[in-house]
Amino acid sequence: MVKIKVNENGPYLIEIESGSFEVERDTGKELVEKKTIALCRCGGSENKPFCDGTHRKIGFSAKGANIKIVEASKKV
Repeated sequence: MVKIKVNENGPYLIEIESGSFEVERDTGKELVEKKTIALCRCGGSENKPFCDGTHRKIGFSAKGANIKIVEASKKV
């Protein structure tokens, strides 16, 4: 299962039950052995795609949300 939370005035939080994240950048692939990662939403992070807290420094403001992934066979 994958959970996605859009934090108010902050990053996207992506949470997985098992496995890891593989991030591909121009410099190559990186395996992130965590259950939750925070992805930049403000555009100011020096460590994109990851959040580094810059949103607080620059006063980023945006609403939050919860995003659910619905499998094709379970659509309502």
